[in-house]
Amino acid sequence: MNAYAHSLPGQPVDCWEPLSEHLKAVADRAAVFADVFGWSEISRTAGFLHDIGKASDAFAAYIRQPAQKMRGPDHSTAGAREAMKAYPPPLGRMLAYIIAGHHAGLADGKVLDEKRLSSDHPIEPYADWRKYVPPLPSTQDMQQSIRIFQPGQHPGFSGAFLIRMLFSCLVDADFLETEAFYARANTESPGRGGYTPLTDLRDRLWRHMADLRAHARSSDLNALRTRILEHATQKHTSAPGLFTLTVPTGGGKTLASLSFALQHAVTHGMDRVIYVIPFTSIIEQTAAVFRKALDTDSDILEHHASFDWEAKGANQDEGHGPTDRLRKAAENWDAPIIVTTAVQFFESLFANRTSRCRKLHNIANAVIVLDEAQSLPLHVLHPSLAALDELQRNYRSSIVLCTATQPAWRKDDNALIDKQRRNLGFQIDPDRELAPDPIDLYQRLKRVQVEVQPGETTDGDIVACFRAQEQMLCIVNSRPHARALYDAISDLPGAVHLSTLMCPRHRRAVLADVRKRLHPDNPQPVRLVATSLIEAGVDVDFPEVWRAVAGLDSIAQAAGRCNREGRLSSGRVVVFRPAGVKPPHAIKQFWQATEPLLDQHEDDLLSLAAVRAYFKNLYFNKGPDALDATEVDNRQGVLNALKERAKDLSFAFESLGKSFRLIDDAMESVVVPWDDEAHRLLATIRATERPMRRHLRGLQQYVVSIPIKKRQYWLGVGALSPVHPALGDGLLAFSDCALYRDATGLDLDSVDLRDVESNIIA
Repeated sequence: MNAYAHSLPGQPVDCWEPLSEHLKAVADRAAVFADVFGWSEISRTAGFLHDIGKASDAFAAYIRQPAQKMRGPDHSTAGAREAMKAYPPPLGRMLAYIIAGHHAGLADGKVLDEKRLSSDHPIEPYADWRKYVPPLPSTQDMQQSIRIFQPGQHPGFSGAFLIRMLFSCLVDADFLETEAFYARANTESPGRGGYTPLTDLRDRLWRHMADLRAHARSSDLNALRTRILEHATQKHTSAPGLFTLTVPTGGGKTLASLSFALQHAVTHGMDRVIYVIPFTSIIEQTAAVFRKALDTDSDILEHHASFDWEAKGANQDEGHGPTDRLRKAAENWDAPIIVTTAVQFFESLFANRTSRCRKLHNIANAVIVLDEAQSLPLHVLHPSLAALDELQRNYRSSIVLCTATQPAWRKDDNALIDKQRRNLGFQIDPDRELAPDPIDLYQRLKRVQVEVQPGETTDGDIVACFRAQEQMLCIVNSRPHARALYDAISDLPGAVHLSTLMCPRHRRAVLADVRKRLHPDNPQPVRLVATSLIEAGVDVDFPEVWRAVAGLDSIAQAAGRCNREGRLSSGRVVVFRPAGVKPPHAIKQFWQATEPLLDQHEDDLLSLAAVRAYFKNLYFNKGPDALDATEVDNRQGVLNALKERAKDLSFAFESLGKSFRLIDDAMESVVVPWDDEAHRLLATIRATERPMRRHLRGLQQYVVSIPIKKRQYWLGVGALSPVHPALGDGLLAFSDCALYRDATGLDLDSVDLRDVESNIIA
């Protein structure tokens, strides 16, 4: 009796997919994926072995069931065991990990040993499996086919990273071949690929930049932006590896980095550009800039938590147009341009689940631009940098560290020192800097003077400054403080408030009005109080900016909102200590690293030397343990946990995948029906049997993140309800805007949500 990999209910067996065909197709595709980093043969072998458990009589009986509602028998353990028999460590063990986990995810090593590989774990007999698989390569042939990797500084890290990359090759090949089989059976196209070549995207960008230059007003600032763009692009022939792009805010680094990345990718035959952004609040803005510059909607994948292509309960059957193709690209990042968040990028690099790992092999042979590189959270800094180093060293990727405040990550900075006194910094030679003479560039783009207020500054002092200055921005460290300051100036012309308690569409409307009021052709009063979200790439230009004490990198970002276009001889940036308001704990450590610099660099607090000294202070104050603080399988530190398990490759993949987080998960998103469009979207979604992805995507413009406890409370009292029954409690919306203030957004302090009578159901 022949064995089959997949059935077609209601169709004759002759139409089903033979097991041998599926194994070969997956093996060949997985080998292509792994070829870029020189491990194609082991990936091919994994493909041949991954489903041999389907050769069992039990699976044959299962696949012949009309409905197949019950769970099928274990078919992945068989291949893992045969791999262990066929190959000695480490090859056999690496294969066992990825084959055993190709549905359930990569397991912890001890779980793999005690359960899946143990003789105590029963599986169905699969004696005839060899007739579906060609002869496997010998151990010697396998070893000779492997490209030897350059060792890194962290024992075990390369091995664990390689297993995860090989896992990605297998699971993506398996998903794609299964998808292709069912598409063929239904005489459909899988709806993938068909993207614009990188060469064409590069040419479109060149035309766009030429058009911008042709229509730009003549100024020293625009001349410098052109110089930066041309210098960065001219570096495209440099060998793949690590680069820095150190450009002050307003210097045009976004398009300069994209221009280099596209040309570099074309020159070196790389597959895609991945743009990693730390803040969700600006990712849509960056993606929109790229779409305009590249004249495309269907070649740029925007992938982040607030843009959920995998929304539970959403209708996936939306045709095979560009939007559907991008939805599928979110599964494995096969689009030419990816715009994503640091959370999505780095958490995927340490994940164990198939859905998160499918994309990893497509990060190889790519240009990765790490925008605002200094924003990488400190508690995961060392493992995150180790991952970047691994990608550029062994997976033919280029990494561009792009920021106005370059963190002290070079070996020459002597700032990243571990407990063994090893220097963990990157080896980045000066000629790998993409900006022309950063020190000279900084002096030429210097547009502000920073002053630090002595003693403490009261809210009354700031209000007095607002009264005296018609155009002024004040940035504080907490939403309550921003709300209090706004309330104090709300009677002044042009008083505005901005915080993350306002939904994105509301914030954009506010910012559009602010920019209009700031326009030099028709200046109007605008007195803006904001939290730090205004520092995240928001293009505004105030003559005066006040910034509550924070890290020097945040102060530099605040300064980037002052005299941005250089219309004044010098803008004024004031750093102040709020009276009676202690810096939040998360801010305090950054201010402590800044304070010593006030005297050391009082002549120029934002100089490149001051920034370097700031990061050295910060890393020293925190200590090496705090730069790798994730607990993995009862051990502190990702690098520690991998080192301890390096010898026998018993890595705790599942434990690491669950614990590695860039940000705290203490917040949940809710939908606020802020305008008529939001009400229309909610009504449309509720009228459908299953919500469509494009409608859920539209709701992202109305999302506000709130504490989980507050969400649970408001759900319990009926202020929140599910957007659609199919989504359950996964996505909740307010029925109205009773708790939403037009000036300040969602009121988290509201307790009296409704009259008692409104809770009575007639």
